[in-house]
Amino acid sequence: WVRRAEQNGAGEIVVNSIDTDGVKKGFDLEMLDAVLNAVNVPVIASGGAGAPSHFLDTFNAGADAALAATLFHFRQLEINDLKEYLKNNGVEVRL
Repeated sequence: WVRRAEQNGAGEIVVNSIDTDGVKKGFDLEMLDAVLNAVNVPVIASGGAGAPSHFLDTFNAGADAALAATLFHFRQLEINDLKEYLKNNGVEVRL
């Protein structure tokens, strides 16, 4: 499906794993890898963030971006703290 989306003009793909969404044990890196190997457009990971390291794992796996909601809505993680963590671990971020 992601190949078809790209062929039909999708400029980026958001990958949300129903299996990891809301679980806070990390993004679905296996599915992310499959999508990254199937398309040539930016890929955004969604679903599963529970700690700053989960974002780092996702970027190290090749995601162009990652998103989360619960962590930020309930102030379990501050955006600026995450950005600082990622920057300190070699991920380019806008501060």
